[in-house]
Amino acid sequence: MTAPIPDILIQPVVSAALAEDLGRAGDVTAQACIDADARFSAVFGARQGGVVAGLACARLAVLALDPDAVFEASVSDGARVAPGMVLAKVTANARALLSAERTALNLLGRLSGVASLTAAYVDAVAGTKARIADTRKTTPGLRHLEKYAVRCGGGLNHRFGLDDAILIKDNHVAACGGVAQALERSRAAAGHLMKIEVEVDSLDQLKEALPYRPDVVMLDNFSLADLATAVGLAGGQMVLEASGGVNLQTVRAIAETGVDVISVGALTHSVSVLDIGLDAA
Repeated sequence: MTAPIPDILIQPVVSAALAEDLGRAGDVTAQACIDADARFSAVFGARQGGVVAGLACARLAVLALDPDAVFEASVSDGARVAPGMVLAKVTANARALLSAERTALNLLGRLSGVASLTAAYVDAVAGTKARIADTRKTTPGLRHLEKYAVRCGGGLNHRFGLDDAILIKDNHVAACGGVAQALERSRAAAGHLMKIEVEVDSLDQLKEALPYRPDVVMLDNFSLADLATAVGLAGGQMVLEASGGVNLQTVRAIAETGVDVISVGALTHSVSVLDIGLDAA
């Protein structure tokens, strides 16, 4: 089971989303139609199959507007669900619950979409040693939540930000004059806990990098044949990460070349939300 994110790290995202939705005057529809003290019970239900992530976002959205609300989850983040399954039941002040509904569903649906797509990639490489990883191609402000959703789907997290690790990309190489120069400078600057990854776009660049023993080499847009050759050249000395040209149709063949990690930007930048609804209980 994926360790949950502490509420204190989720609350700012939920608060900002609620503030955006409530605007300057609050939910004028709920205020007009519903008695101030009315109570309402409803269920969050899956309308399609997938993997759940973000239940805490839904809970905190409701509690932010009604601290006395009762939110009872029926499943945990990371659970695989079928259409029609109840994810959670909530009883709260009716105005508060309906005002929080869209924020709760937006976050729960998006994060569950990320988890579901990640699980599809993880399933596609089952039986190989390859692990599926995300990238920094995330929604601004939601990175920690989207990367949590990747973990719920069985994937790995790449860097959270620019300060996590040294990742020498093609433009870094171009700016400092070559793979060797970039690795020399990075090794001199790195602390003992700082890992170094370098991106290469050819077997020649890989050969240039190997003597410097980077922790990870990213093989960018390599053909399947070149990926297999790269695995042989590296000889297990470092982690090999395949990147570029990855989709659900190609990922299995990439994994079978023997690479260790396959990074997939689509997990967060091209995901569809999982269809989840809130219906009266």
